[in-house]
Amino acid sequence: MQSAISKLQKRIAVSQQQQPADFILRNARVADVFSLTWTIADLVVADGMIVAIDTTGSFESIEEQDAMERCVVPGLIDGHIHIESSMLTPSAFGDVLLPHGVTTVVTDPHEIANVAGVEGIRFMLKDAEKSPMDIYVMLPSSVPSTSFEHAGAKLEAMDLKPLLSHPSVLGLAEVMDYPSVLSGDEKMLTKIAMTQESALRIDGHGAGLQKEQIRGYRAAGIQTDHECVTANEARDRISQGMYVLIREGSAAKNLIDLLPAVTSHNARRFLFCTDDKHLDELVDEGSIDHAIRLAIAAGMEPLQAIQLATLNAAECYGLSGKGALAAGFQADFVVLDDLETFNVATVWKKGVKVAEQGVMLNATPTQEKCSIRISQSVHLPTITKNDLAIPFSKGSKATIIEIIPNQLVTNKLIEDVDVVDGVFIPNLELDQLKVAVIERHHHKHSIGLGIVKGFGLKQGAVATTIAHDSHNAIVLGTNDLDMMLAIQALQDIQGGLVVVNEGRLLASLPLPVAGLMTQVPLDEAVQSLFELHEALHSIHPTLDFHLFLTLSFLSLPVIPSLKLTDTGLFDVTTFQHISIEAHEKADH
Repeated sequence: MQSAISKLQKRIAVSQQQQPADFILRNARVADVFSLTWTIADLVVADGMIVAIDTTGSFESIEEQDAMERCVVPGLIDGHIHIESSMLTPSAFGDVLLPHGVTTVVTDPHEIANVAGVEGIRFMLKDAEKSPMDIYVMLPSSVPSTSFEHAGAKLEAMDLKPLLSHPSVLGLAEVMDYPSVLSGDEKMLTKIAMTQESALRIDGHGAGLQKEQIRGYRAAGIQTDHECVTANEARDRISQGMYVLIREGSAAKNLIDLLPAVTSHNARRFLFCTDDKHLDELVDEGSIDHAIRLAIAAGMEPLQAIQLATLNAAECYGLSGKGALAAGFQADFVVLDDLETFNVATVWKKGVKVAEQGVMLNATPTQEKCSIRISQSVHLPTITKNDLAIPFSKGSKATIIEIIPNQLVTNKLIEDVDVVDGVFIPNLELDQLKVAVIERHHHKHSIGLGIVKGFGLKQGAVATTIAHDSHNAIVLGTNDLDMMLAIQALQDIQGGLVVVNEGRLLASLPLPVAGLMTQVPLDEAVQSLFELHEALHSIHPTLDFHLFLTLSFLSLPVIPSLKLTDTGLFDVTTFQHISIEAHEKADH
């Protein structure tokens, strides 16, 4: 208590010019995200906090730097991300995004929770402490996401309850099991109620939900949605009192479609998020800085875009003292070389310069060690051609999953397929490929098979243990032999991503941390990912979308309309399994 009082006394004294500040950034063009104006001023910092935005130039300090009237904005905030999808642990993840001006993220570790349960969540919390970035956690609400698949763990309310008091935990993450919510399922409502009793927040996951269903979400106290894909969906959520997180990730790119919903009257209810974004794109584009650039290029006033990325996100998640440049706020700020292109020059975290010209000034120390359960989590069976056979008994009509590049939703098609000796044969001209999801946690030997259209693969096979949300192994292929080799390669490297062609492993990225993340140095991980994409383009020269991330969402049975789990083909609109062999025409 005495230490806290001493710090307060110092900040007040500095604010009243009774003693010098620790640091002053002089001659800054400071973004006022409250009134959407710019002010030429000095940013005065003491003990990592802003104590004054001074327009008189009269403050003194121990250290100072001249911003030369460049734009200075608050540290950016990602409102919803699964760090595991970056394939980095939290500490390494922070080193990638801090140079892009992202100083705070709100993450949902339900990827590792589906593999290793509470132990996985605790690993993420502990490793996050090593990063200078502020990493907050929303506890996974749906592990597994549905009862129609096998995950590595199951989390009930009592498993999560001890974590609600952790200082980095903000609430309950995306509630995706909407049937349980709307039916009043006691287990789901217990999670919601205990979160509310702790005065914490509850995120939604309203993919495809109609107005009446969203009304049920609101009645349950669910406050956000990041699954809007149309402006009308966003308007509906806003009108019902929700925050809408505008998502721009690797597979789901919704920003341009949602921007028309943002007006001067409702803008305070919008913020940005990435949800899932791969390492290569994070390095090249960044995350929330990329969303700001896109929004500005699409016509949004720059300060409005900055407000969405800072103050709105902070207020949505109750992060008092973040998201603005004003006395009493944390000294997280970003100096820009240019506003229109949002080119980040320098990043300051709690008043300390941490990155300059795209480079961290000091690398984060050694990452958290993994337990055996986390580092040895892939237990795949030996797969034979019979295991991959898709039988047809009455004809050649099939229910097919059609992917939509850069979207998480899929279409349900009925098409004629090639059937030889009673089993499906992939047709490369018609882009009808085989896909399989194989349970990898508990030796259950359950295998879901399906036919998919839209990937455009011309040879070989690809496979990964990143398969939302249960993270079983998923393999896409043009032939059984390459698919079998790809599955074996995943077992050999204890999870990751692999590309195979003509009986040869072309490239791989091992992800032994729960089959989701790597702990190798960043440069090495980026190089492996580059080689992986080169191999991918060698078997798919015309590829123009993020194939691996699109594939990883093919097994998520809570986003319409047709998905595949280890227990079979799943119709999300009816929430039940269906047969691959079809006898009637479906809606496109």
